[in-house]
Amino acid sequence: MQISRCFRALILGLLTAVAADAAPPVLATLKPVHSLVAGVMEGAGTPDLLIGGALSAHSYALKPSDARKLNAAALIFEIGPDMETYLIGALAAAGGRVVVLERAPGVKLQAARRGGLWGDDADHDHGHDHGLTDPHVWLDPQNAIAMTRTIAAALAKTDPAHAGLYRANAARQIVRLEALDREIAATLVPVKGRPYLVFHDAYHYFEARYGLHPAGAVTVAPDRPVGARRISELRQAVATGRAVCLFREPQFPPKLIETLDANTQARLGVLDPLGADLEPGPGLYPRLMRNLAQSLAHCLTKNS
Repeated sequence: MQISRCFRALILGLLTAVAADAAPPVLATLKPVHSLVAGVMEGAGTPDLLIGGALSAHSYALKPSDARKLNAAALIFEIGPDMETYLIGALAAAGGRVVVLERAPGVKLQAARRGGLWGDDADHDHGHDHGLTDPHVWLDPQNAIAMTRTIAAALAKTDPAHAGLYRANAARQIVRLEALDREIAATLVPVKGRPYLVFHDAYHYFEARYGLHPAGAVTVAPDRPVGARRISELRQAVATGRAVCLFREPQFPPKLIETLDANTQARLGVLDPLGADLEPGPGLYPRLMRNLAQSLAHCLTKNS
């Protein structure tokens, strides 16, 4: 009996120690955000992910299980209301638990593009796009570095017991992101002048960082049908060589891209800004960025 009580006390003590050493519950909205947060938290805990798989943030609807995750989280990392529009109401009362990463010090924002094959002002006046600012801020590694610093600072404030670990992890992650930035720049040097069409305008940060020259986007908003006039303009761009590649995204059906490609010499490729088919975790962000660079380089290389 005495041994049994001692054993129970030992187990209780171990469980208490483990609980005391555990990081608080943390939630990240998108896979790239989750990857950066997971890298900073490595060794202390694992953040939860709101949108996984190949789901699109553009048409996402919150489920009851999502609401429970939001309520339970000590910290919620999101890009911002221009990206996670579905969270605006749900986060209204969350206050200081929400970290808006597009507002992180050092993040450089890009304006949403207008005119030509990016869509005219009328296309953007019906609430279908993100607004005046492009919210895909993570697609510039320098922004990811700024976000990493803010992630580490927020985690350290919320969880002082692991503050040293968070800062050390962030420092290592920044070194890796700097190397990734240089690697991608070298990969894309040979194709800087080659024009192409993307499925939607999600890559402004990536293109500005590496000096690429896209011709436009197939759709102004992924959840909005493309009109006959726009399809005609896009087909003309492909037929006249103003776009040597057409890129689809795995979150959306390929039918429209295949329609544009019919009877042309344009090549087809896939760009994925979210990592739809990638395993969540610290390694997702660098894999996502390398995949973008390699897909662009492969499709845009002459005679590929």
